[in-house]
Amino acid sequence: MTFTLGIVGAGQFAGQFAKLWRLHPGVGDIYATDLLPERAERLVADYDLAGTLPSFEAAIESPDIDAIAIFTQRWTHGPLVVKALRAGKHVYSAVPMAISEEEIAAIIEAVRETGLTYMMGETSQYNPATVYARDQIAAGSFGRLFHAEGDYVHDMDLGFYEAYQYSGGEQWKSTASYPPLLYPTHSVGGVLGAWQTHAVSVSAIGVKDDRGDGVFDKDVSQFDNDFSNATALFEVAGGGSFRTNEFRRVGYPSHIRESRFRFFGTEGSLEQLATVSLWQDKKGVEDVTDHLQPKPTLSADDPSLEHVAPALRDAFTSGSAPVHDRSRLPAEFANVSNGHEGSHHFLADDFVTAVNTGTLPPVNAWVAARYTLPGIIAHESALKNGERLPIPDFGDAPR
Repeated sequence: MTFTLGIVGAGQFAGQFAKLWRLHPGVGDIYATDLLPERAERLVADYDLAGTLPSFEAAIESPDIDAIAIFTQRWTHGPLVVKALRAGKHVYSAVPMAISEEEIAAIIEAVRETGLTYMMGETSQYNPATVYARDQIAAGSFGRLFHAEGDYVHDMDLGFYEAYQYSGGEQWKSTASYPPLLYPTHSVGGVLGAWQTHAVSVSAIGVKDDRGDGVFDKDVSQFDNDFSNATALFEVAGGGSFRTNEFRRVGYPSHIRESRFRFFGTEGSLEQLATVSLWQDKKGVEDVTDHLQPKPTLSADDPSLEHVAPALRDAFTSGSAPVHDRSRLPAEFANVSNGHEGSHHFLADDFVTAVNTGTLPPVNAWVAARYTLPGIIAHESALKNGERLPIPDFGDAPR
């Protein structure tokens, strides 16, 4: 069984998944569209896709397209997802799910009413530290887990200026000010992808930017945002807490590891830094760095990355880590470049499997809501000087 796919948004990230879906035996013809037609044409040429489509509307109206993969600007996802679902298309969406509680509710309602597949492509679901913590939790090695920490620490100077210029055009500074806590899924998803709970309240603090270059400037920002760094402390259901950092001005080698995690339990703990990962219990310390370290599968100088800033290329060249169980993946992926610490192969396969079998993907709409909404509420808290706010929950996915 195969399905046809329309890729919406042919920017820097789309090609990594176009390549995988082109190879996947569960996917048939693939088409692409972009507001800049030449980018769609280049994606089709680079990955031998079936052709281009004139617009998003044409893609969702076409009877020849079964599913839509959305790789557009991060604040546009919610409405596009709902339109695609209501048009009868399965949907894969890049992160975040949406930027408001109302948009998230509309997606969940559309998924429930249509019965179609929705998946959010959160890379931290398969971050090696999250996979390792998930395995240790399943084995009971943590004892009672009571606190976790997730950081997405990526300095603007390390590739983000170029990325926003590529995607935002002449007005790029207005969108480069995107609030850090509205892009929470790498940090929140890395924690909750292992710890089976959800956030119920939050208190957050935002740090106003002082660079003075027009980025994170309220007078310029499309989002009226001047926070470049933010920290949120969440209470979780069942007791316990987790803390996340979303930093865009930070002295840290984000090109080495932009997402990092820590988990603390009554019997064991996991702590990760840029180059070291340690499992610890009451008897001692075990260095698990090599077990969680992906091996590069693509040169940073590969021509397919010519439009990606050098400081961002590590996210597109990493392969699997020893902790990853690749046994379920299609053989066609065996010698193909991967990315974001080995997550791309698993995410691409998750979506295909869900569509072709009618099963829920791991990061389905209800899980995606739990990865996304906490950051939205945290941003509201930061705007209210850290006021503790409740976080609504849409519940578990129906079985």
